[in-house]
Amino acid sequence: MTKGGKIAFWISFPLTAVLVYFVILFFFDLSNGPIVLLVLELIAFSLAVIIRIILRNKRFVIRMIPTISLALISFLLMGLSRPSVEKKSAAYYENPTQTEVLRLANGDVQGVYNKDKTVEIYAGIPYAEAPSGELRWKEPVPVKNWEGVKDCSYFGPRAMQVDQSSFINSVVDMYAQKGWYPDYTMHPLEPMSEDCLSLTIWKPVTEEKNLPILVYIHGGSLTTGGASYEDYNGEEVAKKGVIMINIQYRLGIFGYFAHEELIKESVNGTAGNYGLLDQIEALRWVNNNAAYFGGDNTNITIAGESAGSSSVSALCSSPRAKGLFKRAIGDSSSVVVKTPPHTYRKMEDALKTGEAIMKEMNCSSIEELRKVDANKLLSTKYTNSSMTLDGYALEENPYDAYVNHHNNEVELLNGFNVLEADAFVVPQYLLSPTSKDNIHARLVETFGEIYAAKIETLYKDKIEKDAFSAFNEIFSVYWFMHPHYSWRNLASNNGVKVYSYQFTKDNGFYGTYHSGELIYCFNGFSKSNHKSSYNESDHKLGETMLAYWTNFAKRGNPNGEGLSSWDEYDPNKQEIMELGEHVGPIKDPYVDLYPIIDEFIDSKLLK
Repeated sequence: MTKGGKIAFWISFPLTAVLVYFVILFFFDLSNGPIVLLVLELIAFSLAVIIRIILRNKRFVIRMIPTISLALISFLLMGLSRPSVEKKSAAYYENPTQTEVLRLANGDVQGVYNKDKTVEIYAGIPYAEAPSGELRWKEPVPVKNWEGVKDCSYFGPRAMQVDQSSFINSVVDMYAQKGWYPDYTMHPLEPMSEDCLSLTIWKPVTEEKNLPILVYIHGGSLTTGGASYEDYNGEEVAKKGVIMINIQYRLGIFGYFAHEELIKESVNGTAGNYGLLDQIEALRWVNNNAAYFGGDNTNITIAGESAGSSSVSALCSSPRAKGLFKRAIGDSSSVVVKTPPHTYRKMEDALKTGEAIMKEMNCSSIEELRKVDANKLLSTKYTNSSMTLDGYALEENPYDAYVNHHNNEVELLNGFNVLEADAFVVPQYLLSPTSKDNIHARLVETFGEIYAAKIETLYKDKIEKDAFSAFNEIFSVYWFMHPHYSWRNLASNNGVKVYSYQFTKDNGFYGTYHSGELIYCFNGFSKSNHKSSYNESDHKLGETMLAYWTNFAKRGNPNGEGLSSWDEYDPNKQEIMELGEHVGPIKDPYVDLYPIIDEFIDSKLLK
């Protein structure tokens, strides 16, 4: 090697090695694989660097041996670097203490205590038979009695769903946090199964009976999610004297598939709402078992976020759910609007999708399709992320159910965040962000020329200042705020006591993005993987929101001692509660856009 070559080597090689080193650390952190693979990769990297230095004066072919070897080893280890699949303990500490045996209507269960033994947790309790084999795409069948004591110290398997790449999930977290905070702890994936119809109970350790019950329905676009997510863990709710129950239900193609054959074989003439019917069956189970675990089945509140909130609004309008709960909490989604923008479809659309799936799977009958492996069904290119107007679970459009005074809830707490649509809009236009030059064309795609022009006039100043944020706000209102506005007004007009909010607390993580409020509602900071993102003001707001939510679950009114007064919603005032740095009433910021969206929806209905 010449003198110049040596100088170039000792300058470029360390810089390249450092760059590769950080790429390795970055990838293995984001891929969330076992730490042992990172250790092996770093050993391979170190050996490659040392051997490359030793061979620096050898021929090019010889010098490339450690580099090629490292590339092959890295390719192998990176391919293996993904989370393991492990059952998740319902307790968040080592060797949890078991509870006494609890007798339920179907048999005995034994769970675990939380760390300070103030809460009993019974996880993975089946409420219906496994909806597999001949029971796939059938209404849920109540669970049969079991012998012996069922171990309920672990969450039940998740419903079948497509797991997003851990690497992609980590990138999304980085986008939310606006930074990289390395965490080399592996977080295993939970098992999934068609045998997923289970629920988890958090109940306070007390001799008191007839406690209020909060039944939570997880979100995830009706295609993902489970009962064990930390942000809606029920421990802190139980400490406030409310029994919390998280339920699991069929998702995606297993929960919302529809076909004419299924309608004909159903005694109820239904298809396309198996996930919703699962939720109703879970509520029946809760009503039948409440006395066994100290709950009051006359004081049940259902709650949910995103698709869980869409489900709550559907349950509020379903005749099948009548009498199974008293009040409702809905965060960031509703189908109580003339034409819901998502999570809802008419039967004719559901049947078209069903036919397309049959062809895709090369099946000529439901009997054949029931024999298709569950993982193959997950590979379908057709989304199944909508409830269906089936004439049974949903006898009428939820909007019409409210117009006809057929809704079920006595009190309602509902609301939304500021940046609801960003998580959906930003990825869609990632390579071509919205600007003043293209915002008109993008609005026209959805609203048409007439209503796009009206919206642009209303948002003229915001578009001039920041077209990207203005566009995201418009779709936040269309997809999320307006459906809540419709829901709260219809409910209020029907005599329902309504309490509405907007969540505005920015922070180091999701903040006012879609689902950012959840960790505050249930004060779940102690179990979050992102504890460092939250400060004292976040914890204070979490305590406040937990108090509001549990007060509402207890007596249908969120107010209580030491809390800012939350007034019942008045359609004439259009005031809602701000939950953020400021906690108090504000004028709904989007009241000028709602009428334009109403006009747009009415124009579509006339076509």
